[in-house]
Amino acid sequence: MFKYQIFYTNFEALGSKKFFLFMVSLLSVGNMFAQQIQVIDLQKAVNLTLANNLQIKQASFQAAISDENFKQSRFEQLPSLDGSASVERRYGLFFDQQSGQLLNGTVDQANGRVSSSIPLFQGFTAINQIKQNKNLLLADKSNVEKIKNDLTLNVVNTYLQVLNNKDLMLVTQQQLQLSSNQLALADKRFKVGANTLADVAQAQALQATNQLNVTNAQNAYDQALLNLKQLMEINTETPIEVVAPLVADVSVISEYKSKEVFDKAVNALPEIKLAQYNTEAQKYGLKVAKGRLYPSLSLGGGINTGYTSNSPFSFKEQITNRNFGQSVGFNLAIPLFNNYRLRAGYTIAKIRLENAKNTELLTKNNLNKIINQAVLDLRSAQKRYLAMQSTLASSTEVFNVNKKRYDVGLVNSIELNIAQTAFNKAQFDAIQAKYDLLFRSKVIDFYLGNPFTF
Repeated sequence: MFKYQIFYTNFEALGSKKFFLFMVSLLSVGNMFAQQIQVIDLQKAVNLTLANNLQIKQASFQAAISDENFKQSRFEQLPSLDGSASVERRYGLFFDQQSGQLLNGTVDQANGRVSSSIPLFQGFTAINQIKQNKNLLLADKSNVEKIKNDLTLNVVNTYLQVLNNKDLMLVTQQQLQLSSNQLALADKRFKVGANTLADVAQAQALQATNQLNVTNAQNAYDQALLNLKQLMEINTETPIEVVAPLVADVSVISEYKSKEVFDKAVNALPEIKLAQYNTEAQKYGLKVAKGRLYPSLSLGGGINTGYTSNSPFSFKEQITNRNFGQSVGFNLAIPLFNNYRLRAGYTIAKIRLENAKNTELLTKNNLNKIINQAVLDLRSAQKRYLAMQSTLASSTEVFNVNKKRYDVGLVNSIELNIAQTAFNKAQFDAIQAKYDLLFRSKVIDFYLGNPFTF
């Protein structure tokens, strides 16, 4: 249970200046709470992106339209029912349909009709249209999933880039602190005659280089954070803190075979299903176009009535008895010549089907190429990571030895600078190799349909 305590202040006793400072302090406290840092882990980043992304919403709208088209095509099999009514006053010379007379004057008329039509045969266009619209709906739903998958992969890449740049920024800060300590030592030894001015200049140059590295690393980190915020569609002014996951030994990566990965991906990825549904839709589209070349037969019927002020009978008598009529009959429509529209539609439908088949094959071929490249990239990233770990270990040992020797005056600043530069480069390369390997492994997980976890 929460307890609230109200503080009463005598603002008149405070005075205007103190009152102003008091209000400023309150606003500052409010702004501090408003700008609390949001802690973002990978799952939250993915969830925010999928919830806020406008491209997903746009694709969902298209899927909703396709759903309505599918529903409407199913109702096409039902009888139609239409009604009409009119009331008018006619002037001059005209033929009165209700009284069967040629009149010249002013007459009030009222007419009503209800009609219905039942399709008996339409070349199976209705059933094929239903199947086509169903596959178009499934294709649009697959497109939504495809966009979600692409965004998720993009978020993972950007998220890891943030972590990579954050680690690089921390390393550059450590290197700057180390070079500052070395500059202080070089200056101290110069004052007692143990170092030359060139040694001091070397230390200053190294410090300046590391300061630039800190600035560049900070800029890269800020840019990666901005990219992540934009993916999540959140205010770019909102402070966030990206959580570094507990990553297992990334050097232990399963061996993958391209064909095994492809066989799973081709049956799971929505872009493949999208292409397959589009092909099926065009198959039924061709059947719809072919069905329109056949005659169509429908059963129709209706009732109608009317009223005219020229008749001696009452309104009720006219509309219920005198002018009340019924009709029923068949309607046969035979397409003989329609300015080549139906034939052109059939030819275009065949072309669309062949294009859809080609697109499906192209999608599968591209996926096969991408997976082969992804497996190769993973192997290369693993080899590079192991090589960078070995290089980092050796360069660290070389730098530590040279630093100890420099501290006692056994090596000069140039030799130390060379060792530290190699050490710094090895640190950068090792960090980048680690996150590159991590991302490459997640790409394979993506194609296998595995969740993005660390």
